[in-house]
Amino acid sequence: MRVSAVVVSHGTAKRVAELLPALEPQVDELVVVANTPGSVPEGVPAVENERPLGYAANLNLAIARTTGEAVLAVNPDAVPEPGAVAALRDFMAAHARCGVAGPRMVFPDGRPQPSRRRFPTVTGTVIRRTPLRRLVHQRHHYHLDEPQPTEPVECDWMLGGFLLLRRAMLDELGGFDSGFRLYGEDIDLQYRAMRAGWERWYVPAAVVRHEHQAVTDRTLLTRRTFWHWAGIARFVRKHPERLRAL
Repeated sequence: MRVSAVVVSHGTAKRVAELLPALEPQVDELVVVANTPGSVPEGVPAVENERPLGYAANLNLAIARTTGEAVLAVNPDAVPEPGAVAALRDFMAAHARCGVAGPRMVFPDGRPQPSRRRFPTVTGTVIRRTPLRRLVHQRHHYHLDEPQPTEPVECDWMLGGFLLLRRAMLDELGGFDSGFRLYGEDIDLQYRAMRAGWERWYVPAAVVRHEHQAVTDRTLLTRRTFWHWAGIARFVRKHPERLRAL
């Protein structure tokens, strides 16, 4: 199984420079998208947008330029440890209905990062996107009420910073929904994958160090906050049955 990697950079040339030496040796093909000027280091081949696009639209643009049977969607701040891509690839190759394989993400200091998650509920969304998040810990949503898996486990969805996606699944689903500007496109894709019978697997043998910015978790009102709420609204319009999930 050949693996193509796609990296979308929005003014993060320094992070791309740190990522590529760890990523390139592990994949068969790489496409980098410079969403804005100065988004990639000097000398790095990239698709340069005439105007900035949303993250999902950029992923679709990059995926269309790849040829691998599996596509790795990578954020510039998600750096794989040696062997991480091989662990995801080998697992996907051995499981015909695995449409999404995600790694064990850790913070730069090695602390576990809660990247394995359950699909959103009304209560959980209200808590996460309001000041209530400072008072209520969502242990259930983040699987913090469970021991860390040591073997691959199926899950609802995984954080989109580093995901291996089967091309056959992407073709069937029509790729990412480019109507999501930023936030929610990863949940939507994996929710549609679930409804179409594709499995989503968390593979802890693959380790990725992720400097998760979590801007909307630290600051209540930013431009990204509005993008996040727009993503929530789009997800609910597309999947109104989730309103029954309290």
